[in-house]
Amino acid sequence: MDHERKLTPAAVLFDRDGTLVVDVPYNGDPELVTPMPGAQQTLERLRSLGLRTGVVTNQSAVALGKIGMDDMRSVNARVEEILGPFDTWQVCPHAPDDGCACRKPRPGLVLAACRDLGVSPKEVVVIGDIGADMTAALRAGARGIMVPSPTTLRREVLDAPAVAGDLWSALTLALGPDMASAAASPDPDSGASAMSSAA
Repeated sequence: MDHERKLTPAAVLFDRDGTLVVDVPYNGDPELVTPMPGAQQTLERLRSLGLRTGVVTNQSAVALGKIGMDDMRSVNARVEEILGPFDTWQVCPHAPDDGCACRKPRPGLVLAACRDLGVSPKEVVVIGDIGADMTAALRAGARGIMVPSPTTLRREVLDAPAVAGDLWSALTLALGPDMASAAASPDPDSGASAMSSAA
């Protein structure tokens, strides 16, 4: 049991759409940003412990001409307005067929975040909702925790290194029950309240 015990991570990286905020395909409108249940409480807990946080996100809508770079930046700014500041943002604006090194499932975004934060990938947890997030974490040498969303494939869940039912449960897996339980678990309805106020 002690052998399986994980050290407290130096940083936790999050996928954006479907993990931190509700996935709105090709979203370029800040007004459509809606936090996922428990996102705010999870981030507050991490920050209260002095742990670094970051976002690693594929945004192919830019390369595909669906939205502009300014639109993407406005959406990211809205995410921070709702959920608080992150220590690093790593965004891949390329299309799936561009062959870039950053687009998940490639490890580029995770590795760039680690360099930006000055931490080893071995000290990092990546939380996301699809297989590409988990593969990117694995290839970078980080630890992955999946929180499935409506778009997650069953095969991706079965292949994930660890699976949590929600962000707070993922926090418990990332930190261990002792550190996570030092703060009260969020009210399930609090996510809905936050979503309503952000809509």
